[in-house]
Amino acid sequence: MTPWRLALLALGALAAAGCVRVLTHREPPRVVRVATYNTSLYDDAPGGLIRRLEGDDAQARRIAAVLQRVRPDIVLLNEFDYDDHGRAADLFQRRYLEVAQDGGEPLRYPYRYLAPVNTGVPSGLDLDGSGELGREGRARGDDAWGYGLHPGQYGMLLLSRHPIDADAARTFRLLRWSAVPGARRPHWPDGRPFHADAVWAQLRLSSKSHWDVPVDTPLGRLHVLASHPTPPVFDGPENRNGLRNADEIALWAHYLDGDAPWLCDDRGRCGGLPRGAAFVILGDLNADPHDGAGEAGAIDQLLRHPRVQPIAPRSDGASERAARYGLPRDGDTATHTGDFGPRTGTLRLDYVLPSRGLAVRRAGVFWPRSGTPGAELVEASDHRLVWADLSPPR
Repeated sequence: MTPWRLALLALGALAAAGCVRVLTHREPPRVVRVATYNTSLYDDAPGGLIRRLEGDDAQARRIAAVLQRVRPDIVLLNEFDYDDHGRAADLFQRRYLEVAQDGGEPLRYPYRYLAPVNTGVPSGLDLDGSGELGREGRARGDDAWGYGLHPGQYGMLLLSRHPIDADAARTFRLLRWSAVPGARRPHWPDGRPFHADAVWAQLRLSSKSHWDVPVDTPLGRLHVLASHPTPPVFDGPENRNGLRNADEIALWAHYLDGDAPWLCDDRGRCGGLPRGAAFVILGDLNADPHDGAGEAGAIDQLLRHPRVQPIAPRSDGASERAARYGLPRDGDTATHTGDFGPRTGTLRLDYVLPSRGLAVRRAGVFWPRSGTPGAELVEASDHRLVWADLSPPR
């Protein structure tokens, strides 16, 4: 065979090999699993959660088992008591998540974000309209900036496998409710303001806090917008909790609008989220789109926002439980995320809402049908874990 023919054959073989390499060695898709989970890991006594986690807490083990099954890359834990030194978070990660639970595999999060919340922090004001400053028990909690029996109760904890830029994080714990354009100020049925003007001028909007936590993921920088608005119940005809819940949700809608010079964080930086920034809204938002006691349209402020993908993860366990209760429901019960007993029933309260421009590959609610693997774990909390797998645009 002539030299030129040998060279031609060699070039053909190289070209064929190159084609094979392109076809068989494609880069795997970049996927980040994000989740929210109201864990109900709180205690009525200061330091109570720490003491429980120092022992062998069965509820914490079941919560950890759920997380080990779903294995989110980023997860917001609501109702996880905050303490200044992060002792409860240390214990939960080291003694529960990083130890195999119920046949699962240990789960390690090298990054986390936690910060103070308003719950249980005394306001020094008569916030519940009782005519006096509550000093003990529930009365004290009702006059805290956010209801709680001690500072940090019902706090938040963000865990991540990817680096968190804590220096760039923004918190809105101190933002005044009256600063919100069109704030829904509570009134008595006869039209009188529920709060005196001097109290209304100081009242904080966030019952816990609102966080914008940037996380550097394989998808690029992802802004985790985390919150836990007050439940729209436990009040009176003035509906102060229902109105506060709606405006806590409205804060994120204003933040996504971008042009909000009044929206100043706890370090004095003002304005909303820049256009084009990728984000995911996480949390127990305490608002069902169709049912429950919340203000009509409260969650629609986000579900219908032009920057939000209004995904609705589903589970078989939710529809099964709703059918067992048999309560009338206008919404799709398969999207429900919590079980509040036979009187209240199931509701959709917990949300994972990514920005448009991200692809949602899969999503779900960890709520197996009774008798299937994992079903015994879900009763650790009255809420269920909600997750979504996000990737770059297809």
